[in-house]
Amino acid sequence: MKNFIEELQWRGMLNDSMPGTEEHLLEEMRSAYVGFDPTADSLHIGNLVPIMLLANFQRCGHKPIALVGGATGMIGDPSGKSSERNLLDEKTLQHNQDCVKEQLGHFLDFKSKTDNAAILVNNYDWMKGISFLEFIRDVGKHITVNYMMAKDSVKNRIGSASKEGMSFTEFTYQMVQGYDFLHLFRENATTIQMGGSDQWGNITTGTELIRRIGGGKGYAITCPLITKSDGSKFGKSEGGNVWLDAKRTSAYKFYQYWLNTSDEDAKKYIKIFTFLDQKTIESLTAEHLEAPHIRVLQKRLGEEVTLLVHGKEAYEKAIAASNILFGKSTAADLKSLDEQTFLDVFDGVPQATISIAAIEDGLDMIGALAAQTNFLGSNGEARRALKENAISVNKEKIKEEYTISKEDLIANKYVLLQRGKKTYYLLKFE
Repeated sequence: MKNFIEELQWRGMLNDSMPGTEEHLLEEMRSAYVGFDPTADSLHIGNLVPIMLLANFQRCGHKPIALVGGATGMIGDPSGKSSERNLLDEKTLQHNQDCVKEQLGHFLDFKSKTDNAAILVNNYDWMKGISFLEFIRDVGKHITVNYMMAKDSVKNRIGSASKEGMSFTEFTYQMVQGYDFLHLFRENATTIQMGGSDQWGNITTGTELIRRIGGGKGYAITCPLITKSDGSKFGKSEGGNVWLDAKRTSAYKFYQYWLNTSDEDAKKYIKIFTFLDQKTIESLTAEHLEAPHIRVLQKRLGEEVTLLVHGKEAYEKAIAASNILFGKSTAADLKSLDEQTFLDVFDGVPQATISIAAIEDGLDMIGALAAQTNFLGSNGEARRALKENAISVNKEKIKEEYTISKEDLIANKYVLLQRGKKTYYLLKFE
């Protein structure tokens, strides 16, 4: 077994741990769990930190447990929230859980025949049979209101700065999560819960229940909340969350998110979000410092994480799509892209919508450049640009006599016009 605490320390993934945790882990194989609330049908890159905690835990020889919160997802974790979120119905939660299970399989080995094979549990399975009266009698009496009120997740919501306060439903969240820890301690010999630093209060409630009801000892490990060097929120792009599901965030956009990280962030992220060893990362960092403009760290970071989340084929397509803007590409390269990736690559490029009937007999270039689109200011400007050999259709240079036909369509509806190297215009035919 590898020293898990040391692994977290050099990766910058350890915020806090209970006294004795490191020694506890070195004694024998241990089980630890992380909870995931299935509030959407996909995890996003903000979830990658706890996922990597579990993955590194397994790689160090221990047994990871991923808990999908079918029960707690019906309540809503108040930690880090300023208001109560909408509650989900059981059918939606079940769908989300199924999707999350599949995504976790990219990171954790559930199929291994070894003792430390990962397992996935759903707290709805044990919570659904407990009545309210049973819970407050058998569990609630062991934790005082004073103890619960002292937690930051509660104080921040009921303090003078809070406008909405906190419902009883959310107030009980830490008790339900604490009971999860107690249940896993009893049924799976789970002695450790891990999560973000904002989960410390919820986790320690679980260790208290293990001590008071289970007569045992539980441990807590938390990782820092990841931030970006410019102060903006990690895991967000201009379009919102960066998701692990390619239907929500294409592999191209996913790769671009990592490729566009700052040098400072890339040095930090490559330790957290990849399995590269310390020596390899130190070598990459040294290489990056010699020629930062080549973006060695960002490229390797993007490669490792995209391969992990989306696989080799999707990564290669993301690279091909990236090269379309900045490299020498052809019409065949453009036509190899699926529609969503094509639109992602040319996001923000001005466009015009033209009737598909316009290309039945071929659309002349003056019409395509000016008369029907206003890509260029006038027919005269269009003619001059064509004579200067400055116009491309789908990345290939054309002459004035060229006509656009259905054979030029990308994804059966788009044609890409280009003047010079950097000025693009998109025609959409419908």
